[in-house]
Amino acid sequence: MEDKRILTIQDISCVGQCSLTVALPIISACGIETAILPSAVLSTHTGGFTGYTFRDLSGDMQGISSHWKKEGIRFDAVYTGYLGSIDQIDYVQEIMKETLKPGGLRIVDPAMADHGKLYYGFTEEFAGKMAGLCGSADIALPNITEACFMTGTPYERGPKDEAYIEALLDKVSDLGAKCVVLKGISYEEGKLGVAVRQEGHTSYYFHERLRRNSHGTGDIYASSFVGALMQGFSVYDAASIAADFTLESMKKTLGDDSHWYGVKFEKALPLLVQKVNRG
Repeated sequence: MEDKRILTIQDISCVGQCSLTVALPIISACGIETAILPSAVLSTHTGGFTGYTFRDLSGDMQGISSHWKKEGIRFDAVYTGYLGSIDQIDYVQEIMKETLKPGGLRIVDPAMADHGKLYYGFTEEFAGKMAGLCGSADIALPNITEACFMTGTPYERGPKDEAYIEALLDKVSDLGAKCVVLKGISYEEGKLGVAVRQEGHTSYYFHERLRRNSHGTGDIYASSFVGALMQGFSVYDAASIAADFTLESMKKTLGDDSHWYGVKFEKALPLLVQKVNRG
């Protein structure tokens, strides 16, 4: 199989095990050359830390892309995560247009919300713009909250039944995304998983549910999904591998209350390498 090169566009949170500080090592461990385009630099992530620094890099994104264009640099896929402003969504659309190879994949993780709420600094206007980016994607990777904000669906607290999830998948698909991987599905006590909607058909993958909320697991999931996908696994198999790896990363962190800010994905990388690399 021909070696692949991907570009991931998201922030650098210098401490906190999320965004580019997990995307780069995880996708690289999958054997995929990984280029980065930082959308912002933060001293830490915003979940639980106070007084963090933030530098918006919007002004650099177009210049970097222009240089790549002049050098003839192209990518087999562009994977986006946390974007800090509405303007950056427009920049990403243009960067995808300018740097993707013919047939290259657009993979969008609309990292902006969870547990029924938008992250700090995001608005419903941003969610509407993100809906357009997901609509242009080959694969969209929202959690339930993000899917609700993008489609104007009321978020129901507590368990969601299959009818609710299927309707939500319909709405995200109607935005235009060719494939949707919806995260955070649970129909049974003690089980958690994902729903993969592709060509009108929904497939589910479930695993053990840990009673622990951890920062950065969405980024860990999306990065390992991209790595597996670019190694030639199907969308469903990549979604399953990513779920298992994320769970293992969380298990490696259990019992260490001082490690509240993220999960020890580094200790689970041997599992991912074993599952994904094909030589």
